[in-house]
Amino acid sequence: MTAADTQLDRRMEQLHIWGPYGLLGVSAVLAGVSAELIDGPAEWRAAGVLVGAALALQLWWHGLRSRRGDRGRTPSRAGTAYYVVRWAIAFLLTWINPLFAFYAAAGYMDADETIPGMWRRLGLFASAVTVAGAQAGGPPFESGGQWAAFAGLLAVNFGLQALVAHATEQEEQRSRDRAATIIELERTNTALQQALDENASLHSQLLLQAREAGVADERRRLAAEIHDTIAQGLTGIIAQLQVVTNTPDRALAREHTDRAMKLARHSLGEARRSVQNLAPVALESDDLPGALKNTVADWAERTGIRAEFTVTGPARQLHAELAATLLRIAQEALSNTSRHARASRAGVTLTFLGDEVILDIRDDGEGFDPLAVRARTGTGGFGLDGMRARAERVAGALTLESEPGHGTAVSARVPLVPHDH
Repeated sequence: MTAADTQLDRRMEQLHIWGPYGLLGVSAVLAGVSAELIDGPAEWRAAGVLVGAALALQLWWHGLRSRRGDRGRTPSRAGTAYYVVRWAIAFLLTWINPLFAFYAAAGYMDADETIPGMWRRLGLFASAVTVAGAQAGGPPFESGGQWAAFAGLLAVNFGLQALVAHATEQEEQRSRDRAATIIELERTNTALQQALDENASLHSQLLLQAREAGVADERRRLAAEIHDTIAQGLTGIIAQLQVVTNTPDRALAREHTDRAMKLARHSLGEARRSVQNLAPVALESDDLPGALKNTVADWAERTGIRAEFTVTGPARQLHAELAATLLRIAQEALSNTSRHARASRAGVTLTFLGDEVILDIRDDGEGFDPLAVRARTGTGGFGLDGMRARAERVAGALTLESEPGHGTAVSARVPLVPHDH
């Protein structure tokens, strides 16, 4: 409710309290001025008694209304009794002098606060009878013209007051509806605040879970990176040193020692970049096709296995994470070939096909049953599951085809996302 509404309610409250006093005073003054309308001393005395009774009635109602507080503005039996007695006094005073109709008009002011329900219309009709009678010249009526004027004035007075009463009731209903709406809005706001508090709590829990999931994912990433760099590098170094240990040829031993040192330096650089989540060393100076070509050539030289690399389709510069993912998958697949396949030939193909990039690694080794492969080896390697996880991390997929005695083919498909310049 606005300040203007509050001020208006306060003024209407004052009008309902002091209005009947004012109308009674005005009626008494006008009746005294028009003394010729009062026939004799008996009517004067009767008028005085009735005015005193009206004043006493108003004082009683004023006190009762003050004690009831806000309930004094609610229709009740006491309010109905007050209205009826006041109407009777006003009717008698108007019979003595029509100018007391001003006091009778007080019935138009507070019927909504004193009389409940449909009885309110009856109270307004009774007040209209008194006022219309005074306007028609005052009872008793002595001619048909007075009766006709009375009937017309009664219809006009009651019709106007009925319209005002209807509008007042409509406004009261709107006020009740607004109050109910405000209560419902407050209840809704309370529920909404509770929901917001619950959402905030859930948000905090989700942030904690996401943070924990991020930590776990980062641990898996670092473990896979270490496996793909340090573990593979150490495996290659061990293989080179075994040749050195088993050969009496000093030149051959020197050659394999140089390879071991080169591989150790390369693995050290890879380990540092893996920890920092940067691209592999091979991608620092080359694009993916160039890095794969060098990787395949180095692997073939190191293992003695014949290997070929092919690019099909128009090559494009890929996003760094996609390029790193495909290079790591190729390195892991070639490492598995050298360690387990006993192959004599291997082939790596990089295909740019529409909105996809496909990496295929094939060998003619012993092959195996894919259903018999465990998720992790007993030595803690990541193998096929690690390659599959890498592909899925960039919205790709990895498939494996192998059969004992018929070699192995690994295919990784990832979306073609251009390099972010």
